Amino acid sequence: MWRSKARNLLLLSSIRRFPRQSQVHLKSFNQGPSPSLKSSEWPPPPVGVRPRHCRLFSADSVTGGVGSSGEGSSEEDDHSEDDSVSEGSEFRSTDVLERKQKEDGVFCDNIDAVFGESVGPLSGSDDEVKGQIGGEESEASEWKEDGGPDEDTPEEASNVLEIDVEKLENLLSFLQSTTEEPLGLTFDKMDLTLSEEFVARVLQTPLTIAEKLIGFFRWASERPEYAVSSNSLDLLVRAIATSPECNKNEAYMLWDLIKEIGEKDKQLLTTEILNQLISLFGILEKAKAGLEVFNRFEEFGCKTNGDSYYLTIHALSKRRMLDTAWSVCEKMLNSGELPDAEKIGKVIAFLCKGKRAKDAYLIYLEAKEKGKCPPGSYVDFLVGGLARNDDSVHTALELLKDYSGESRKYAIKPFTSVITGLCRIKDVQEAKNLISRMIDSGPPPGNAVFNHVIGNLSKAGEMDDAVSLLRQMEGRGLRPDIYTYSVVMSGFAKGGMMDEARKIFNEAKARHPNLISTTYHILIRGYCKMEEFGTALECMREMKNDGLQPNADEYNKMVQSLCLKALDWRAAEKLLEEVKETGLHLNPMTQSLISAIKELEQEELKSAVAT
Repeated sequence: MWRSKARNLLLLSSIRRFPRQSQVHLKSFNQGPSPSLKSSEWPPPPVGVRPRHCRLFSADSVTGGVGSSGEGSSEEDDHSEDDSVSEGSEFRSTDVLERKQKEDGVFCDNIDAVFGESVGPLSGSDDEVKGQIGGEESEASEWKEDGGPDEDTPEEASNVLEIDVEKLENLLSFLQSTTEEPLGLTFDKMDLTLSEEFVARVLQTPLTIAEKLIGFFRWASERPEYAVSSNSLDLLVRAIATSPECNKNEAYMLWDLIKEIGEKDKQLLTTEILNQLISLFGILEKAKAGLEVFNRFEEFGCKTNGDSYYLTIHALSKRRMLDTAWSVCEKMLNSGELPDAEKIGKVIAFLCKGKRAKDAYLIYLEAKEKGKCPPGSYVDFLVGGLARNDDSVHTALELLKDYSGESRKYAIKPFTSVITGLCRIKDVQEAKNLISRMIDSGPPPGNAVFNHVIGNLSKAGEMDDAVSLLRQMEGRGLRPDIYTYSVVMSGFAKGGMMDEARKIFNEAKARHPNLISTTYHILIRGYCKMEEFGTALECMREMKNDGLQPNADEYNKMVQSLCLKALDWRAAEKLLEEVKETGLHLNPMTQSLISAIKELEQEELKSAVAT
């Protein structure tokens, strides 16, 4: 008997909280906080009060049981003691545990399964057992010295209030059910004993209906025996914000409750609580409500931080409220409170999408100064946004200087967008200089980059630079495409340099056997412009021999040139016959033009003969 009671006393000394086996709801409580919450968020019990899982073993009753009942306690006494123990009542002696051990035979041996701890069985003589549970070196004494639960006296332990398991389960069943009953009246009937831990356990239970949970907290906050704390408010907001079924009505109900509590006691609200509300409204795409929460920070005595600004901007972005979002950004810049680099990048991307890249650039500069540069992908996005606007292309060019090392090596897209922008605003020389820097320091320019600059140099008539860049492109192992050759040919043709245009054409034909009709048209029109119609006709025949058929528009222009400029109706008439053989049809005006030129020549001939 002594050995059994000693073992029970050791268990009580080392494990002071022994919750009763409960149903499904309490099972999650005994396992600690909800998995969705951090351990640091698990609410601590009030000072001087133990967590109220259930009634605790009373230390004085246990030690009294050992001394009073003694080894001579009868089996009838054990049964009578057990009969007096009902659901939720307190164990008065270790005899009940001893009888439980006798009945089950595995109570102490399987203590690991009950408590989840490793407690080895006691062995040795009675004196040795006494030494293991008593004296200055006992586990209970060591725990007490370490500041464990044994610091409370037995009198204090016996006065600890309990959490009524049955009432708690009834409440949770109601909060998880879809039963429609008056909330206040239902809670009153339950006769609940409220405490901070009781409310915390309710708030941390999953699958509760948000509307009922808010109603319960409102009801509890109006009870005189319960004092609302910042911790309980935080748990409430977390529970609602993380509920997958939370809708806008429940979010507004929560916000109304928070406002009422904050107006009574501002110290209860925290920055984190308000941030969670803004985030919730952002998820529900209620941007104005999120902005309202943001605007109440100062009124509630809370300080905005980087996340406060980010969450508000994010909520406004859901409704494309660009101007309002930028006003929040300005407040963020003035305060110097910036979120982390990733969130800054998202704000920059949102502004760029709204065509406010210059404003986004201001945020980038502030973040760079504070050492919070956004990830490279967002910087690329910013460069592209700046390069798309004519008045900010050079700002994008300046931003390219921030690329270095690996980030510059793979930044071909932002560099290309800047070159495209420079060409668009006709700053071709700066685009050419940028290509030179890319060749020297990376990223290595590709065909698209060269094509943009060569094409714009050709349009500007700077043919020497265009050809030089073309040769540089070939020297880097790149293969100019048909477009590159065509734009260079066009530049020469516009300048009347048809010999140079023909040389580029021959190079293109050598590299690309299957040319497009546009390449031939450039030559034909260039020769017509120079009134070299015979050469132009040869190009048309070469085009047909290469498998490309001139279209009706090309024939029309050639016939018109022969008639109006060369006054050669014979060549035009011959060309008209070729057109008919191909199945094409020239417009009536072009056909009548041949007849008119022919009649004019005949009249001139008659006039000459008559004189």
